[in-house]
Formats: sequence, structure tokens, C-alpha cells
Amino acid sequence: MRARSRVAAESDGRGGTRLTVLHSESPLLLRRTGPATLHLVGGGAGPLRGDDLRLEISVGPGAALEIRSVAAQLALPGRGHLPRSRLEVHASVAEGATLRWLPEPLIAAAGCDHLSVTRVDVADGGALLWRDDLVCGRHGEQPGDVVMDTTIRYAGRTLYRHEVSVGPAAPGWSGAAVLGGGRALGTVVAVPAALLPPPISGPGDFAVMPLAGCGALATAVGADIRPVRAALDPLCEPGTARGRHKAAPAL
Repeated sequence: MRARSRVAAESDGRGGTRLTVLHSESPLLLRRTGPATLHLVGGGAGPLRGDDLRLEISVGPGAALEIRSVAAQLALPGRGHLPRSRLEVHASVAEGATLRWLPEPLIAAAGCDHLSVTRVDVADGGALLWRDDLVCGRHGEQPGDVVMDTTIRYAGRTLYRHEVSVGPAAPGWSGAAVLGGGRALGTVVAVPAALLPPPISGPGDFAVMPLAGCGALATAVGADIRPVRAALDPLCEPGTARGRHKAAPAL
């Protein structure tokens, strides 16, 4: 399956946001659920082997956009002769604009082979909160192969560059070298850094740390998605600011 979906948001000149482009193709179906909020609604199973999916997001000067999803994304196996499934998300955030990307987790089901590519460009003076959660397999099963390749740039310079590979094909996976035995991983990248609390290191696999530049990174690893959510969900609430997060949860 091949799908191309796109959304473009602009300021309406009165402090609100209007959508100038809202184009969806199954399974990347976009539905407006609030004045500045969209939800991704799965229009089909997958991604499956052979799927080639792309989502483009543009937020213009003075506009604000939040994108969520109604359910987790489940990467599934398919016919072995097909290429790996692929999802690309490309986003641009203009000066004075805000983008909040807060989808439900990606679940790497047994036998899947999936590549997720994220490229985000934030202009000087733009704001971003970008979250990605990954769960290694459904309950009681081993994960398939997933690679998550993420690059976030601010004012023309790379702010965050990260690639994580899980599953049988991942180097060191059998020795628990990737997640240290954990089965769920979550990250939140914030620009500016003030969108997250001050740098902290929790009693478990949770930390908030500065990035080289004006951003910050929060990351959590857990035995399942529950402790990851407990650590990161409070950071993604509207109005979260420095000092609000009193202490890191025990994972």
C-alpha cells in the first residue's frame, strides 16, 4: 500500500489556526478534533511489509498545531518477498509557530520489518514538542524488527539525531544491549528547553537532559509501556514548564 497525507496550518490572524491543506490517504487518515488539534485515524491494518507511507506537516508563522492518534500503530509482518514497511514523517515549523506531536506508541509485532524515518525542521523562534514511544512486541511475544531514525533541526542546525533498532536483526539485541532488557522506550524532544523541567536523573531509566543548543530531551525505558507513560505523560500536558515536574517516577 502506498499513501501520502499532508496537512498545512496557518494563522487566521486572530490568534487562532486554520488548516489550508488537509489531505489524507488510507491508512494515514487525518481528522480535525479541535480548533488546533488533529487525530490520526487508522484506515487499515499495519503497516505491513511493502507499505510505503508518508506524512507531511507544515505549520506556518503564528500557527499552532497538535497531532495525536486514536490508537497505537501496530507494525505487522507480511509476505516475506516484499520490502520492509516504511513510514516517513516530514515536518516544518516556522518562526512563531508551535507543533506538538503526541501519537500513541508504535508496537513492533513479532515478524514485522519496519522503518520509521522522521525529519523535522524548526525555524529560529519556532516551538516543538515531539514524542515517540516504542513497544517491543505485543504481550507475551518477541518483537519484530523496527528501526526508528529521527533527525530534528533547529535554525538550520542539527539539534537531535538518533537511531534505535530493536528486534532479532538489531546488533546486540540478544544480549539486551539495546534497551538493557526493557521492552518499551519513550522520548520527548522539546524546543525551547523550557518546555521540559530542569535536567534530572530518576531512580529508574528516566532522565531529562539538555541538548546542545536550545532544546531538551526526556527519555524513559521500562519493562512495558506503563512506567514510560508515567514518566513522560506529565511532561506533555499543556502548560508544563520548568519546575512543575517535582521528581522522577520510579521505573
